[in-house]
Amino acid sequence: MHVLDRFRLDGKRLFITGGSRGLGREMALAIAEAGADVVLVGREEDSLHKTAEDIRQRGRAAFPIVGDMSEPDQCEQVCQRVLKEFGPIDILINNVGGRRVDVPIEDQTLEEWNRLIDLNLTSTFLCLKYIGGEMVRRGTGGRVINVASISGMIANRGIGGRHYETAKGAVIQLTRSAAADWAPRGVTVNAICPGGFMTAPNIRWATDCPEMIKNFRSQIPNGDFGQPEDLGPLAVYLSSDASRYMTGASIVIDGGYTLW
Repeated sequence: MHVLDRFRLDGKRLFITGGSRGLGREMALAIAEAGADVVLVGREEDSLHKTAEDIRQRGRAAFPIVGDMSEPDQCEQVCQRVLKEFGPIDILINNVGGRRVDVPIEDQTLEEWNRLIDLNLTSTFLCLKYIGGEMVRRGTGGRVINVASISGMIANRGIGGRHYETAKGAVIQLTRSAAADWAPRGVTVNAICPGGFMTAPNIRWATDCPEMIKNFRSQIPNGDFGQPEDLGPLAVYLSSDASRYMTGASIVIDGGYTLW
């Protein structure tokens, strides 16, 4: 077998949350180019169907689902629908998440805290429970990728909303725990921990808080923010047979930001 053949995903099916824009879109497109069909869920119908069409143009099947994975009831319903209508799922990417607010701990309401913990952590747990659980029961292996963040390892400078650091730290530990439980069943569970990437939320931060973004960029040894397409090759690797012996890892991709 040629080494590049181990990265092929022909005959596989991906389910990705937050798959219509930004990092999720680029991971979905990369995995489709490697041969997998894609089930993707997102809140915005237009961007969801645009990404689905781009996947089809790459010769793969795409199945868009409109849903808000930050709502636990909706998240469960989407997972159950995916298993019923589009299973079996071979690759799960828990990508949905975000900081969304810049608020000090002392000013954050419990309602807002719970809502954002549901977005960043509870959605990951529920998809692991349903989609990952089905992989385990099926007994033929699978790949799970949880998109955490360097914010799960450090506290970001100059910004509030510490629900994000809290949730992403928990995602990293949930990744390790699930990996330990599921390794004997052939299901690998790994986390990607991005640093600063120029996704739509960070473009908005750059407009609203230009000094914060300027300071962030100045602290990246590589000299600039990452682009969403930089995540695609890593997602393909973690989805493929090439990563069969890697599980429980949290892979930092941040241009060197956390080196200092």
